[in-house]
Amino acid sequence: MKFGLNEEQRILKNSVTDFMEKESPPEYVRELEEKEVYPYEIYEKMAKLGWFGLPIPEEYGGSGLGAIDLVVVGEEMSRFSYEIAAGFGISIFCGLNILEHGSEEQKMLYIPKMIENKIRLSISITEPNAGSDAASLATSAVRDGDNWVINGQKTFQTASDAKDTIMSVYVRTDRNVPKHKGISLILVPNYAPGVEVRRLKMLGRKMLHTNEIFFEDVRVPKENLVGDLNGGWKILLSGLELERLFCCSTFIGSSQTVVDLALEHSKQRVQFGRPIGTFQAIGHMLADMQTEVDAAHLLVHRAAWMLDQGMPCMKEVSMAKLFSSETYARLSNQGMQIMGGYGYSMEYDMQRHFRDSRIITVSAGSSQIQRTVICREMGLRVV
Repeated sequence: MKFGLNEEQRILKNSVTDFMEKESPPEYVRELEEKEVYPYEIYEKMAKLGWFGLPIPEEYGGSGLGAIDLVVVGEEMSRFSYEIAAGFGISIFCGLNILEHGSEEQKMLYIPKMIENKIRLSISITEPNAGSDAASLATSAVRDGDNWVINGQKTFQTASDAKDTIMSVYVRTDRNVPKHKGISLILVPNYAPGVEVRRLKMLGRKMLHTNEIFFEDVRVPKENLVGDLNGGWKILLSGLELERLFCCSTFIGSSQTVVDLALEHSKQRVQFGRPIGTFQAIGHMLADMQTEVDAAHLLVHRAAWMLDQGMPCMKEVSMAKLFSSETYARLSNQGMQIMGGYGYSMEYDMQRHFRDSRIITVSAGSSQIQRTVICREMGLRVV
């Protein structure tokens, strides 16, 4: 395993940095977050550069880049905005699921539109009584002639209210089999009759929005079924490594920004006649913070390298997700401590990192679930 990037990856990294510096400076990101505005404009510009097709195979209009390449993109993008990076990934991974499991007609219908940002894709799994235990979902889909009729409720759905969004909705299609075997994936436009999307007021993620969704006799064509009937659980688990690694990359980039903000403040803030960073208590805290970011970086890049090599890496991905998410949450708390009242002020960005980082040890597989996966990969059948 090489610890550095190749020439193409360095060019990719620099292009993302240059774009984000120009199009998403801190004051612009702060404005979007304060106004709770979805970043349509940024994504439109990314689409013109072909970024939504970066991991998509070339035969479908993409660039065919690998896991490390995508991690580089996520890491650099999130140094400017965790939310913009997270929203960028949502459409891509739903698109990759369609590519792997969808029909040729579905691929040709949705993938080019996703790459061109003419539609957005979102995922819809969690329900009031089905979170980490996703297989307990109850939202139902019943076949009626040439249509599926969907009824139920989803909650904590990210970006599902963005315009022209096609939701990947996991539904119960057979109640007479074990819960994992009766789930299917159906594509549902968020503007379909009978769909009601309600925005939830949350502590963070103000740009992407978190929603609950109600389905009341929603009818979609039978062709909207992705993959096999009752094969949704397999689809839900497929591609999980790459999706989680991209999430990890956003935690790394955001964590580095937290360190940078705290470090700059510690150099500028003078107390007792000297910059606070020269006091050992603060200096050692910053040293530990940077060490944790680098450790998370290495865990993520090792797992990405293994995935690119075609090696089994569920344990390594879970370790990376566990450590990088908890690092971001822990470091944003420490950054608040170093910046004191300034970190608590809405005029500074540290408070946004503190708010956004709190949910990441829960979403995309909680820390407790990651520890369970790691234990099982070690041969321990924990419950």
